[in-house]
Amino acid sequence: MIEFHLDPHSGVAPYLQIVQQVRRALLLGLLAEGDRLPTVKQVVAKIAINPNTVLKAYRDLERQGLVAPRPGLGTFVTKTLAPGPPPEHEPLRRELHAWLERARTAGLTPADVEALFHTVFHDFRDFTEEAEEEP
Repeated sequence: MIEFHLDPHSGVAPYLQIVQQVRRALLLGLLAEGDRLPTVKQVVAKIAINPNTVLKAYRDLERQGLVAPRPGLGTFVTKTLAPGPPPEHEPLRRELHAWLERARTAGLTPADVEALFHTVFHDFRDFTEEAEEEP
């Protein structure tokens, strides 16, 4: 089951963070059709959030056709965004996990890792876009 985490410093509304986390899990194949999302009560207890915020996120996901509530049972995934992670994702995941362990050992905080990742990612994306524009 997915566990939600909120970043109060992200500038992204809490309900959108939940929506984004579900969408990412669907893209990566971590959630599949038929999987149950945590109940509103479980999410509220885990991350100390207003129940209406969780309901808003779940309604947004429902409007997108990704989940559907089943009264008395919970909210279930009705559509995936990917057939599952391609086989080449797993080695990349292991490498990233090992890199994160090295970063932690080197004394980087989660904020340091995030800043470093975003900087490198944006540099890479800019380079990739420039390369695609060249004839």
